[in-house]
Amino acid sequence: MEPRTTWRVHDRAMGRILHPTQGKFSRAYHVPTASILSRRLGAKPMPSVRFLTAAMSSTEQSPSPPLPNRSAEVRRDAIFDRWVLISPARARRPSDFKSHSPASSSSSASGNPNPKPSCAFCAGREGECAPEIFRVPPSSSADWKIRVIENLYPALRRDAEPPDPSDGLAAAGTGRCAVTGFGFHDVVIETPDHSVHLPDLSPEEVGEVLLAYKQRIFQLARLGSIKYVQVFKNYGASAGASMAHSHSQIMGLTLVPPLVSSRLDSMKKFYDMTGKCSLCEVQSEDILVCDTVHFFAIVPFAASYPFEVWIVPRDHTAHFHEIDHEKAVDLGGLLKLVLQKLSKQLNDPPYNLIIQTAPFDLSTSCTPYTHWFLQILPHLNVIGGFEIGTGCFINPVFPEDAAKVLREVDCSK
Repeated sequence: MEPRTTWRVHDRAMGRILHPTQGKFSRAYHVPTASILSRRLGAKPMPSVRFLTAAMSSTEQSPSPPLPNRSAEVRRDAIFDRWVLISPARARRPSDFKSHSPASSSSSASGNPNPKPSCAFCAGREGECAPEIFRVPPSSSADWKIRVIENLYPALRRDAEPPDPSDGLAAAGTGRCAVTGFGFHDVVIETPDHSVHLPDLSPEEVGEVLLAYKQRIFQLARLGSIKYVQVFKNYGASAGASMAHSHSQIMGLTLVPPLVSSRLDSMKKFYDMTGKCSLCEVQSEDILVCDTVHFFAIVPFAASYPFEVWIVPRDHTAHFHEIDHEKAVDLGGLLKLVLQKLSKQLNDPPYNLIIQTAPFDLSTSCTPYTHWFLQILPHLNVIGGFEIGTGCFINPVFPEDAAKVLREVDCSK
């Protein structure tokens, strides 16, 4: 008998209560003042620390050019409702940041002077993979460019019985809850060639990968039991990738994750105060990396990670899977350029790519403040006890400085 996968409600004291029947998850916590944070960190008081909102528009706050030897700041991320300590004293110059373990090194290391890497994701070895869901192009007789398959080692089981919503409601008040671990866990093989990675593809080919995400999300949306779909890509072993072959993953969940609900709640607060969408207002010249007709890429004002990049659609749209072919190709070109800039400047760092979208059953009253975006998180530092214990990240690079460095990276050569 195969092991039973379950969802569990846990950490009631921390406000992280999970069960698949809740449409909303909320988490409340108190944020200490800057002086308290500085004393707890063993630093001198920071009288010049400014508390600024991450989603303030350029018209509401005048951008300041990158300055050397700036004091630490505590910034609020108005999208995720969390605080970030920008502490440049803990780092080198922004232009000196490099990955010490480039993601490509593990896959290229070999004792064979003429290695020909191959794996189960490569063309010709399809029989070694889990069942195929669909391929691009759809014809089985043509050479495939993209395959979407079941994950051979899924975190959730598609053959399990979907949980009864009443199970979660009945157990929620007891402090413990476990329901069947039903859900979907798929793999998107982005290319048949083992040595080709996502930024090596053309804008049109990257756009086809994005449209494959869209197609699979639409398939999962037709299942009433799936509430949210998470698309993500782990690049490099330290970012969670177990296969070097370029791929990404899609998970269909029977619940709305707490971070998603917290993000929507935070964006609603901004909308209630200003009457505007926080992501529509987020762009300013000092944090801009590059842009296109339909999208812009920024290093967010309160970036949790050094050289973190968000790609945001100019049009206000709640769901990623509403993207059309023209915008997918446009996004493909911008995503390719951003990944090339990060690779060239930071020595091919491991990274996580995450699509932050909205739940399927989003109320129409929520659409004015709900805006999807794509998040890229390079792995250049280590998350430690302070971050885990407080939920506050420490970023050693001012986002304005990181944006300036990335703007100046020339990928035309």
